[in-house]
Amino acid sequence: MTPSEKRDLIAQWAFDTRPVLLRFHLWLEDVEIERQQADPVSAKAFTPRGIARCLALTSAATALGTRLFGQYGQGKGLDKQGYNQVKKAADAISAYMMSEGLWVTTRALPENHAIMVCLGEGLMPKAGETPEMGANPLLGFGRVYARPEVARIVDHAIGKMLNDPNHRFGEFYEGLRKKGITVWGAAVDTLENTSRFAEGKPTGPMTVLHLFDSPLSVTRPYEAYFGALTVPRKLAQEAERRSVVLDWATPRKQVMELAQSAYPGLEPHHVHVWTLAGKSRQARLGKLWDEWRAVGAHLVEDGWVAPTGIPVFNDSGTYAPAFLVKSWTDAAGKPHVFLCDGYAATAEAMQAASLSEVLDLDATMTVLSPTFELPYDEEYALMRSAPDAASFGEKVRHRPDAEELLKHYRASLQEAELSNIPLRERALRAEDFLPEKRWRVLASLGYICDDPYTGTHGVEKIDELRYRVTTRLATRDATSVITFTLRLKDSLEEARLVFSPLLVRYLNGFDWRNRPVKISDSGRIRNELQTLISQAIDHNGDHLVVHFDRIDDKVLPKKSQETIRRVLEWYKLNHPVWFEWLEIA
Repeated sequence: MTPSEKRDLIAQWAFDTRPVLLRFHLWLEDVEIERQQADPVSAKAFTPRGIARCLALTSAATALGTRLFGQYGQGKGLDKQGYNQVKKAADAISAYMMSEGLWVTTRALPENHAIMVCLGEGLMPKAGETPEMGANPLLGFGRVYARPEVARIVDHAIGKMLNDPNHRFGEFYEGLRKKGITVWGAAVDTLENTSRFAEGKPTGPMTVLHLFDSPLSVTRPYEAYFGALTVPRKLAQEAERRSVVLDWATPRKQVMELAQSAYPGLEPHHVHVWTLAGKSRQARLGKLWDEWRAVGAHLVEDGWVAPTGIPVFNDSGTYAPAFLVKSWTDAAGKPHVFLCDGYAATAEAMQAASLSEVLDLDATMTVLSPTFELPYDEEYALMRSAPDAASFGEKVRHRPDAEELLKHYRASLQEAELSNIPLRERALRAEDFLPEKRWRVLASLGYICDDPYTGTHGVEKIDELRYRVTTRLATRDATSVITFTLRLKDSLEEARLVFSPLLVRYLNGFDWRNRPVKISDSGRIRNELQTLISQAIDHNGDHLVVHFDRIDDKVLPKKSQETIRRVLEWYKLNHPVWFEWLEIA
């Protein structure tokens, strides 16, 4: 590329992404693009070029801001409460930045389009965690980004879907289509591997956004676990050739036979199986591990060096390993195959499954419960059973906690049913969550730290104000790795204010009474409340009702709750028109 072509490239990217650059006070100094094909991703994406590029820069800005101001590594050595607060601070920064980037990006959406967040990871406490460990800031179900007139229509339709039992997803989707409104759905995890980020680990943390050309067919906030098996497409094609059903429920001995048939000369120990590991997962996955060991497979251990030359980890992070699901040949000419098995949180599982259209994979899922305490096969059977049947839970009734356990599973099935999650199917694929079977996806990733599965570098510091940030844009038939060189226009301390939510500033001691109030404060605070304390909010028409009595003191310390209450009361008293939407219970 000649110097003139390089200048033109940077200028075009700066023009296309100017809303995001201006919002975060960034200067674009350089763009480096590595494509796996001749055409740019924007030529293959369903979004306009400017939207695709703004999403890439939003991912980069989120990665940069989170790394700089999300207290990276400051949770190491702290007690549980301090550690959790560091995780929440990081989640708050990343969720806020992703939300702000989406907001400014959608000012350029076609006038009848909206982006709706359908799945978000972070609200649910994982098994073995206490409730405050899971109640993290997130972008969750029903968050809409569009021009104001369109956003109001979509918000009203979401409210009706949430509150009217006769108004299901079909009515919601068809009603908006009749109005000429197109809704793009999103599955978002603004900070994947939050624990590793808080501990300052050098690999893993990233920000993930998957945008679909239709909303996902869920009808309320939903987070549980999905069983997930992801294999190379060639292995699935071999199953089809042999008329064998290959999905998450297939015995692993049969999966090994298919792999060896698809890849002649494949030795069992060269089948590398990545699953979550650790003592806390022994009860759930122990039988699955034994199945793989019995057929000679290699269960990928923490520290195993991937073909990228970077050691992997298996304590968390179920999304990124999908990028390594493939086959390769070693120096001795021996074939190897990498696949992912086990389970993942809902949003991560759906995101990974949607990569099947991007990375030539075959990904199947099955619905599990929010706690998933039973062995994987018993969990699978229970979650496919009719909760009112006399035989429900027969295999676990010998347990001393059987009554409480079955109550939990009945509630889990009811929650999944209300959320329009497909139940009692043998296995699910990404298209089962999308109303149009011919669906398209655009994945946008920002790397905060190095990624073992692709070898992509995280945020790299050039000097105090300049940083290299790498993102990945991927859609069917096209993938680009884009590295931005970004310069902060402000000092680090001033940039911290730009990258921080208003409420977080106030919690850190900034006096809201001496700050010039803008009309945009109304929308920002409304957005931040839904991100920071979504469990404490009810939607009453256009109004948000905040219930401080619902907030666990361990989730948000009492002092912080009191500060937020004083802030809201002050805004409500002094700017009643702008904050008409706010009610404090």
